[in-house]
Amino acid sequence: MTTITRTEFRLALRSPGNLFWPVAFPAILLTILGLIPSFREPNPDLGGARVIDLYVPVTILLSVIMSGLQALPPVLSAYREQKVLRRYATTPARPFGLLMAQFAVQAATVVAGAVLVLLVGRLGFDAQLPGAPGPYLLVFAMALVATFGIGGLIAGTAASTKTATTVGSVAFIASMFTAGVWFPVAAMPDPLRDVVTFTPLGAAAQAMDSAATGQWPELLPVLVLTGWAVTATALAVRWFRWE
Repeated sequence: MTTITRTEFRLALRSPGNLFWPVAFPAILLTILGLIPSFREPNPDLGGARVIDLYVPVTILLSVIMSGLQALPPVLSAYREQKVLRRYATTPARPFGLLMAQFAVQAATVVAGAVLVLLVGRLGFDAQLPGAPGPYLLVFAMALVATFGIGGLIAGTAASTKTATTVGSVAFIASMFTAGVWFPVAAMPDPLRDVVTFTPLGAAAQAMDSAATGQWPELLPVLVLTGWAVTATALAVRWFRWE
C-alpha cells in the first residue's frame, strides 16, 4: 500500500492544475474577501465578529468539498471505468489499497489548503488561530470523512465518469451554500440556519465557528456531522462497485 500511495502522490504532482483548487484557491478567495474594508471591521449584526474571521473556517471547508466532491468522484469512477481496479485485483496489491491511497492524496491536499488558509488569515488579516484547537481539528477531520464518504458514494454508484462528475458538481454547489461560502452560516436567518444545521457542511461550519472562538461546539451539529460521516462512509463501502 505504501508503494501505491507514493505512486498516487507522484501522479497528483504531475497535474498541478488539479492541486490549485483545493490547495491555493481557498487562500486566494480569503485574500480577496479580506481586501474588502468592511469585512475587516467588527460587524454589530454578527455580535461584533468580523466577516473575514467567519470566512476562515468557511474557506477551509471549501477545500474539503473541492477535494471530496469535485476531485474524488471522477478519479475513483475513472479507475473503475478504465478497469484499473480490476487489474489490481489480479496482483498482490488490492483495489482497497488503491482507494486508501487516493483518499490519502486527497486528504493531504486538503490539509495543505487548510494550513495555507490559516496562515493567510493570521498573517494577512490578523485572524485569530482556533481558540479550541482540539475540537476544531476533530470537526475538521469529521467533515473530511463525511465529505469523502459522500464522494465515494457518488463514485461507487455512478454509471460513468461523466455521471460522477455531474452529480459531484451538483453536490459541490449545494455544499458551497450550506458551508457558507456565499453567505456565512452565522449570518443566515434563523429558519434557514436551522435547516442548514442538518447538512454535513452546515453542521461542520457551525461547529468550527464555535471552536474558532474557543468554545466547545454545540451537541446538535456534532451529532449531525457524526451521523453523516458514519452513514456516508458505510454506504460508500457497501455500494462501491469494483467493476
